[in-house]
Amino acid sequence: MQMVITAVGPDNRGLADPIVHCVTELGANIAEIQMFDHDQQSLFSMLTRVELDADVVDRLQGSMQEVSTRTGLSIRTWSPKIEGRRPRLAICVTYRKETPRAVLEAVQSGLIDAEATVMISNREACRSLAQEFDLPWFYIGNVEGQADDRRLIDICDEYEVDYIVLARYMRILPPESVWKYAGGRIINLHHGLLPGFPGMRPYHDAHRVRMLTYGATCHFIVPELDAGNQIINQATFSVPPGTSVEEIVRRGQEENEPRCLVEGVRRVVAGEVQLHFNRVVATE
Repeated sequence: MQMVITAVGPDNRGLADPIVHCVTELGANIAEIQMFDHDQQSLFSMLTRVELDADVVDRLQGSMQEVSTRTGLSIRTWSPKIEGRRPRLAICVTYRKETPRAVLEAVQSGLIDAEATVMISNREACRSLAQEFDLPWFYIGNVEGQADDRRLIDICDEYEVDYIVLARYMRILPPESVWKYAGGRIINLHHGLLPGFPGMRPYHDAHRVRMLTYGATCHFIVPELDAGNQIINQATFSVPPGTSVEEIVRRGQEENEPRCLVEGVRRVVAGEVQLHFNRVVATE
C-alpha cells in the first residue's frame, strides 16, 4: 500500500532521521524522499512516499503522531489509494464561477468520481455558488483579499480533504501550505499554456506576441510557481487573426478553462496520473 508522509516545521537538525527510522522499522520500501530548507522562513519540509503492508498503516500513523509530538513537526499521512468512499475535494475560489461550477457539475453528474466537501475563498463573490450546491462555505480573506493560509489548511484538515482544487483561486499558496499537502494533492488551474505563458495575464501576454492558439493548464502545485513538469492536462482553442483580446479572454474563461480543469481533476481522482519526484507520470 502506498502512503505519502509530509512533515513541515521550524528548521533544525535531525528532523528527517526519526521519520526514516520509523518507516524502515515497519518494513516499508521508500520510493521517494524530498527534503527542503526554506532559509528565509527557517522552514523544514519533507515528503516521503513509501510502500508498506496495509496491516501496519495504523502503526505508521501512531508512530508519526509520536514523532510530531517529539519534534514539533506538522506531520500528515495520506494514501492515494482511497477505499470505501469517494475522494474528498476542497474547492478554492476567488471571483470567477465558471470553472468551479464546471467541477461541481461534473461531480454531481458522476464524471468526476469524488465528493465536493467544502468551498473556501478569499473573496465573497462565489458564496452563492456554495449555497446552490449546498456546500459549507468558508471566507478566509480580508478586505484586501489577502488569505489566511493557515486557516485554509486547518479547514482541509477538519474536513479530511484528499485533494485541494484551486479553481481560479487567485492567491499563491506559501511553501508551508504546499508541503503540508504535497505529493500530488493540490490541483491548480492556470489560465494560460505552461510553460510558455505563466503569470497573471497569460491571455494578454499571448495576444501581445500575436498568438492564434490559446489555452489553459491544469497542473499539480509545487513550490516553484507555475512550473512546467507538473502538467496534468492542457486544453486549447484557436482564433482567427484580428480577434480581440476581450473575446479571447471570454472564450477562455467561459469555455476552455472549465473543461481543462474538469478533465484534469477527473484524471487525478481516477488514479490515472500521479506526481513522482515533481513530475507527472501515468499510473499503470
